[in-house]
Amino acid sequence: MSSRSRLRTYLLRAVALAAVGVAGVALAPAAAAAPLPVSYSFFSGIGPALAHPYGSLAGSNDYRCRPSADHPNPVVLAHGTGGSAQTNWGTYVPLLKNNGYCVFALTYGALPGAPAPFNQIGGMGRIETSAAQLKTFVAGVLRATGAAKVDIVGHSQGTLMPDYYAKRLGGATSIDSYVSIAPLWNGSGGSAVASFTPTLRRLGITETGLPVCSACGQMQTGSDLLATVNAGGSPYVPGITYTNISTTGDEVVVPYTSGQVAGRPGDRVTNIVVQRGCSQDHSDHLSIAASRRAAAFVLNALDPEHPRPVPCLPVLPVVG
Repeated sequence: MSSRSRLRTYLLRAVALAAVGVAGVALAPAAAAAPLPVSYSFFSGIGPALAHPYGSLAGSNDYRCRPSADHPNPVVLAHGTGGSAQTNWGTYVPLLKNNGYCVFALTYGALPGAPAPFNQIGGMGRIETSAAQLKTFVAGVLRATGAAKVDIVGHSQGTLMPDYYAKRLGGATSIDSYVSIAPLWNGSGGSAVASFTPTLRRLGITETGLPVCSACGQMQTGSDLLATVNAGGSPYVPGITYTNISTTGDEVVVPYTSGQVAGRPGDRVTNIVVQRGCSQDHSDHLSIAASRRAAAFVLNALDPEHPRPVPCLPVLPVVG
């Protein structure tokens, strides 16, 4: 072989090796994104909300996210009264994102006409109006992700408001799993409040007439809104899987059993009280939304085929 032929052969081999190397680089899997830090404090979302009043927590509201085969339903988070897409979900946005979910959170029922950040205090408007906002939001999530249904995770008012969407605004066909943290299906206040409601109406005080918070009266036992949600003798909609997670230390939902409503024959309902099997858990209405124990119940409700151990750890009221 001549020196020229040998040179040509060497060059061809070099080009081939370089091509293989480039292909190897191109085909190498991208490095996995680092997990988001998860804080088990109810107040961990307040800092980001103050810094970016109209923003979203890292890991949420990414409309480029495509649900995986393991988690085909995007998760929509519905905050409680006085909460927002950020302040209520400092624990759950990173937790769900780290576990492979597309996570979305809205602020609904915000105070109109207030300056930032006060116009991001949500859950204040009429529940019917907020449910319409949720309907629009869910439609946008489904359109962007290509998913057929969403899973709902709500806290406090966010456990009740989506049910109006499901029952009255056509949302039932768009919801698969519905996980409620500190739910109040029968409202708060019990029989004492229910018996006092007719007196308030005779005085001209309507359930939506409270200053600042139109939704607050709608969540009291005996309200017209609750009668609508519980029409047919149950808050539940056939075809949706419900999980209710309550705490005996709930000082807002009184009695806490308001959220522990049994299903009718054929309903798919699981009722959980975090203190059952864990007396160390002293969660109240706020800290249950950041409790590791409650969070494990939520993850198991969203993915029952891959259950994980549920921890029993000390949880303090308010701070967690």
